[in-house]
Amino acid sequence: MTMPTPHDTTAANANPIAAPALPVLVSWSGGKDSTWMLARLLDDPGVQVIGLLTSVSTVYDRVSIHGVRRSILRRQADALGLPLFEVTLGATSSNEDYEAAFARGLAMVQAAHPTCATIAFGDLFLEDVRAWRDALVARHGWQALYPLWGEPTPALAQAFVTAGYDAWLSCVDTTQLDASFVGRRYDAALLAALPPGVDPCGERGEFHTCVVNGPIFRAAIPVMTGERVLREERFAYSDLVETDRPPATAP
Repeated sequence: MTMPTPHDTTAANANPIAAPALPVLVSWSGGKDSTWMLARLLDDPGVQVIGLLTSVSTVYDRVSIHGVRRSILRRQADALGLPLFEVTLGATSSNEDYEAAFARGLAMVQAAHPTCATIAFGDLFLEDVRAWRDALVARHGWQALYPLWGEPTPALAQAFVTAGYDAWLSCVDTTQLDASFVGRRYDAALLAALPPGVDPCGERGEFHTCVVNGPIFRAAIPVMTGERVLREERFAYSDLVETDRPPATAP
């Protein structure tokens, strides 16, 4: 039998054993950054996305902060072909309330996927937010992953639009951006119209979005803009209404 030389890789590669993919949970808001982050993860052969984790307001029955209907959230998960893990919060919640709900969510996920201890976030550049998330997940024995971290936000915004995603502004912080932007499509025209100082990805909380179609979606979620409301004399919300479902009737 001829022994391989140090430079002979034939024997070493005869029966290659691929490393198992890392199971990753996605922190999911339903907006553009979590969508673009998910697309990156789905393209990574070293990652297995096992589901989406979202916080939902029990008072409004909507995604926390973004204000998107729970029915749309669930259709997003269906269109992405991924399990959805929901944790609930009140209308207004403290950091302690959020952290307790987050802990319940991680426990729920690990009950279904015992080997998963990594969660991915769509954060872009806010160091204090990242430090807070790192500390939070570490307390539960998890690690955080940031697939988009540090990338220039103008390039990210343009790439998202160019890729063909369909997103809408569901919430605007009127102390940073005029309320007239809420309910608009997140497209090239909107990016061109953003005032100087407003991050094109809304990373400082200027606005939040809801994605209803795109390359990683199996089916589009047709929507139209509905009622607009102002909450806390600051946050303008535009209701996104599914147009392929009959309107709710009074009981």
